[in-house]
Amino acid sequence: MSTVLNTGASRRSRTKKIAFVTAGLLLVGGGAAFAYWTVGGAGTGTAATGTTSNILPLQTTTVTDMRPGDSAQPLDGNFTNGDDGPVYVGTVTASIASVTMAAGAANGTCDATDYTLAGAAMTVDAEIPVGFRQGAWTGATIKFNDKATNQDACKGAIVNLAYTIS
Repeated sequence: MSTVLNTGASRRSRTKKIAFVTAGLLLVGGGAAFAYWTVGGAGTGTAATGTTSNILPLQTTTVTDMRPGDSAQPLDGNFTNGDDGPVYVGTVTASIASVTMAAGAANGTCDATDYTLAGAAMTVDAEIPVGFRQGAWTGATIKFNDKATNQDACKGAIVNLAYTIS
């Protein structure tokens, strides 16, 4: 008996084996490429908020020559905002910080009671942009009181005003 080899069938069988082995390797290798482990964890971080610098109210009106019986004079102004961004101002409130009597003034006293501030709390309710002489405030007045006493000590006096922002 002689054995006849069927080289065509053997070759197809071998080709099929190679194809299956290659496909199997690709599947195994491809599966490894998509494999991963899951893990949990936690971490921390920060985010900082800036601060503001003081905004300065600047009086723009010049009040001069106050005297007994004179009418009230306006107090108006604007702001210098040296901050990096706009700042909200609700109100500006004027007050008499002190009174400086003139050198060589007459005997007696001159103080805040010799003056009247009206409308001292001025509503602004605005955002003030960055820069010099920005925004505006208005509405207060100052007047020299006409007392029934000698007020010669107030001649040449300087009224030092203070402005508070809120």
